[in-house]
Amino acid sequence: MKNKILVVEDEKDTLFILNKLLSKNDYEVFTATNGQEGLETLNNIIPEVIIADWTMPVMDGLEFCNIVKKNEKYKSIYFIILTARASLKDRVTGLDVGADDFLVKPVQNQELLARIRSGIRIHNLQNELKNIEHDRAIIEMACTIGHKINNPLSSLVVTLKNLEDELKSHNKNQFEEDFNVISQSIERIKTLVNDLTNLKNPEVINYTDDNKMIKLD
Repeated sequence: MKNKILVVEDEKDTLFILNKLLSKNDYEVFTATNGQEGLETLNNIIPEVIIADWTMPVMDGLEFCNIVKKNEKYKSIYFIILTARASLKDRVTGLDVGADDFLVKPVQNQELLARIRSGIRIHNLQNELKNIEHDRAIIEMACTIGHKINNPLSSLVVTLKNLEDELKSHNKNQFEEDFNVISQSIERIKTLVNDLTNLKNPEVINYTDDNKMIKLD
């Protein structure tokens, strides 16, 4: 699957050249002519890298970058600012809004491609770390729930045993079906507790359109 790159540039010639360069190097390229169009494009695709010009009409590259980086959904996208401004003050301004990298126009093709490759590696590493943290959080939650269930379950088992002992001297047969149902339910809960406390590789599945569940078996 090709890596996706969103290029946001108001100069038609520059946009054309970047599109051709990136497509030739086997990237799937999406384009926009200002930050507002860029945001609309993000409603349909989430690229690994965004390349945006600093100076554009409607919404410039810095404002666009600021909005993207404040959104948790887009936060890991590697954001490269293209600019004719080479001063340290301008770079600091860009970094303050969340830009990951800067390239000064006119851009050298090989340098741009190298920065993109680096950005994709960083993007992928961030997503791997996010997935590890997500799985760890699920496992910790599952273990906590498992232990919380286990305590009242133990009390229920002991109580049921005492109740059975008490009924030995009476007509226990009339309660046999009830005891079987309770015992089967207890075994099912024990299995659930075991699955929760020994969860290793959590998988989240769609239960309904609006709800997700952790797959335990």
